[in-house]
Amino acid sequence: MEIFEVTKLSRKMASFLLFLTYFDSFIYLVSCVTQAEIEQHLNLGMNMLARGSYSDALTHFHAAVDADPNNYMSYYKRATVYMALSRSKPALADFDKILQLKPDFLKARQQRGSLLVKMGRLDEAHIDLENVVRHEPTNADANMLYSMINTLQEKINDAKYYVKWNNHQQAIDLLTELLENIPWDPSLREMRADAYLGLGNVPHAISDIRSVTKLTLDNTAGFYKLASLHYQLGEADEALNEIRECLKLDPDHKDCHPLYKKVKKVAKFLVSAKEAAQSQEWQECTDMANKVLKNEPTIENIRFHAFDRLCHCELKNGNSVESRKACSDAIRINDEPRLYCDRADAYLADDMFTEAVKDYRSALDKDEDFSRAKEGLSKAQKLEKQASKRDYYKILGVKRTATKKEINKAYKKLAMQWHPDKFQGEEEKKVAEKKFMDIAAAKEVLTDEEMRTKYDNGEDPLDPESGQGGHGDGFPFRHGGQNFHFPGGNPFGGSGPFQFKFHFN
Repeated sequence: MEIFEVTKLSRKMASFLLFLTYFDSFIYLVSCVTQAEIEQHLNLGMNMLARGSYSDALTHFHAAVDADPNNYMSYYKRATVYMALSRSKPALADFDKILQLKPDFLKARQQRGSLLVKMGRLDEAHIDLENVVRHEPTNADANMLYSMINTLQEKINDAKYYVKWNNHQQAIDLLTELLENIPWDPSLREMRADAYLGLGNVPHAISDIRSVTKLTLDNTAGFYKLASLHYQLGEADEALNEIRECLKLDPDHKDCHPLYKKVKKVAKFLVSAKEAAQSQEWQECTDMANKVLKNEPTIENIRFHAFDRLCHCELKNGNSVESRKACSDAIRINDEPRLYCDRADAYLADDMFTEAVKDYRSALDKDEDFSRAKEGLSKAQKLEKQASKRDYYKILGVKRTATKKEINKAYKKLAMQWHPDKFQGEEEKKVAEKKFMDIAAAKEVLTDEEMRTKYDNGEDPLDPESGQGGHGDGFPFRHGGQNFHFPGGNPFGGSGPFQFKFHFN
């Protein structure tokens, strides 16, 4: 019985030992496969890195690190990619892990020291580089970086001094030099942004502050500052984008939330004014622009956009006086050549030719190749010359923006008023005949689209000097060799000639 029990136990032990042998072989096989995969990922990662495909390289290095978290070379190669992508924080985390796994890896320590210099953490960089130089006294790169640290620290102190005493340009020059060696220190970029603002260079300040928001996490103050600066430049949409980034981090931010409500409203009115102008809804355009002015009473660059819209839309809406006022307000803020042309157009609408000529010339003083100003000046000069002759709009008592219906209505009223048959005296009849002929000429020119276009461009189609006269079908009568035509026949009824006799001396 005892022999049977021993035999039974021996068989169980043999089976267990056999299982352990198979399990050990399996673990060895898995280990070999995993190591092969790691090597494959590392090789593929290096190939991608050599081609400049950083994202693909990172994917393979991530896989290598996940497969073996204790392989310091995987971390080292991944850190190299992070540095190439200017991602300083994950690169530093990888270098820390490497030196935790292999403290005597001097190449990694040197790279960490170099990274810490770029991040502006000079005291920590000093420790790492001193360690490398002590072990490798002939390492030229490590010695150079190590010797730079004290000089860089002195320059940083000088830059702080310049900023403190408002020596803005000196601070900018020195900080620009420092950022060549310390590109990932947000505090240096913040200092330079402040110096740029001190000089009034807002776009450059925005560029530095944007870099700061990328170098730091949860920087609500940075996004608020960006939004405020864009808004001051009149860039409402850009301001809205930045303030939304702030609210993503803190929906109830005490500064960002109220600014968001204001900017959102102003941006909406600006877009509505633009869309109304594009669809030629002139009253809607002026209404939206005025809402911008109401909601933003102080920031001039935002108000400029509203004045700019009013300058154009008020003229198209028939309000030339309001148009000129808005144009002048826009010019006061932003002295652009096109605004002088817009105001000149508004002057032309009221026959203020001398003022229009002056504005077109002002536009050309700012841009001598501005074709709109050249064409406008030529037109205004012709109209100024034309004003000394017959002004068909004044003859009919209509505006230059009058419709054909308004012109015909004015013509009929004046033609009835100055019909020569209504006058008995010889001299009175002569005056009436002259008035009547001018009224007829004005009607003929202003109701013919082609002739009116020529006239509006400073050319009188009925001027004998131009060699042109009336033409076409209808009811004609002549005065001084010119033909005047009345489409549809006698405007006063009847099919025969007028019942009065013209007198020409």
